[in-house]
Amino acid sequence: MRADLHLHTVYSDGAYLPEEIARRAAQARVELISVTDHDSMEGADEKRAAAEKYGLRYVDGWEISAYRGAVKVHVLGYGCARGEAYRAFLQARREGVLVRARDMIEKANALFGFTVTLEAAQARQVKRDAPLHTMHVAGAFAERLGEDPIEVYRKYFSAGKPAFSQLCRPSPEEAVEVIRACGGISSLAHPARIRLPFAEREALMDGLCARGLNGIECFHTSHTVGDREYFTAYAHARGLLVTGGSDFHKDGTDRILGLPEFHASARLLSALEIPVRGSK
Repeated sequence: MRADLHLHTVYSDGAYLPEEIARRAAQARVELISVTDHDSMEGADEKRAAAEKYGLRYVDGWEISAYRGAVKVHVLGYGCARGEAYRAFLQARREGVLVRARDMIEKANALFGFTVTLEAAQARQVKRDAPLHTMHVAGAFAERLGEDPIEVYRKYFSAGKPAFSQLCRPSPEEAVEVIRACGGISSLAHPARIRLPFAEREALMDGLCARGLNGIECFHTSHTVGDREYFTAYAHARGLLVTGGSDFHKDGTDRILGLPEFHASARLLSALEIPVRGSK
């Protein structure tokens, strides 16, 4: 079944409503989608209804913005229940991101001589029930600078840059554990983008497997053919699920909804509780 299991909407740092994402997925002949907004599953009913409107199969998803120190190690979660474990984690993220946002804003204001406020970043949220995202902060400064928000993020707010903040970020181990506590399936997102030396990345992946990691996103926009083959071999050797998605946020980037073309295996569909064609 052709699938795109890594999509973002206005519930985090994406540009479009769930219905627009579903419409585009159907147009691209994708059959199964998961909207994986950062750090929350808020809007799940809206997202599922949008998929159903366009005849798509749907699995609830989210992407936990985890870090190992200053290194991004994001983890995708599928089929999670929004119970006590989820609500506790979401509350911690909502509180923590405000601490982190204030830290980033203070650093950026000192850098540029601005007086951008937290409220200015919050005003950029389309859906206020989801946690504030770093891109909302970057967007507030981009407006003052007259620059593209993505470039402002890369130059000033990403790891190692002057307005980056490490405060209140969950670890990848915590991400795997909360997804498991929610009854879901965890998959390491875009592993080729983990900026660690090869041996350290291998040790990290092995450690996450020991903590209950269920899968790896082998198919991703940023992955080369070699990356895809390597991570697929790693997954197969350890009995992990192979997942894939575009990581689409908006037009005008190299991430295109439905690409790279990914077909979910029968094993993955079973794990996601998606009926295979012809089954009852």
